[in-house]
Amino acid sequence: MIRANNITHIYNQDKALNNINLEIRKGEFVAITGESGSGKSTLLSILSTLLKPTSGELLFEGQNYKEIQNIDMFRQHNIGFIFQFHYLINYLNIKENIKIANENASDEEIDKLLSLLHIEKLGSRFSNEISGGQRQRVAIARALVNNPKVIFADEPTGNLDSNNSQNVFDIFKQLQKSGTTIVVATHDKKLAHQADTIYEVNDGQL
Repeated sequence: MIRANNITHIYNQDKALNNINLEIRKGEFVAITGESGSGKSTLLSILSTLLKPTSGELLFEGQNYKEIQNIDMFRQHNIGFIFQFHYLINYLNIKENIKIANENASDEEIDKLLSLLHIEKLGSRFSNEISGGQRQRVAIARALVNNPKVIFADEPTGNLDSNNSQNVFDIFKQLQKSGTTIVVATHDKKLAHQADTIYEVNDGQL
């Protein structure tokens, strides 16, 4: 589904990634691990189209990312993003925060997502009224509202306790069963071992 060929990325003459080659299959759960500064978040950003590599080739279902005419439209139809910080808007309620990602989503579709994530009673609440674990579930719902083919998550459990962290990974495994491809960057090796495939990044190399 996603193939990276000879990906190299340089920040200010510092080689963050060096000649990365990998393939992610449709419906696979992939964990990218590594210490802080190892290059794992850079790799995730490149795989998810948020960052262009300095050199190398990236393919999505056989199509070169460089050939995609409207990258925003491509992301909207194919990719969901989850970050360590949820970036919810405080003056919007939970349903409104989710709808930002897809203005065409119906209340019924959003209610179904909230139910899937066991936060169905929180739709009218605001982000400062719910817990950190609940906010991360809202962020997952927002990532899912476009029914993406791939979910990219960068340290999604970084601000959560062990119980809530496991809950997030349980949700990922549930989504995988429905056919969604999951790619997670995490420093937590215990959580990473729940994935199908683990790639470890060390000093920019796989």
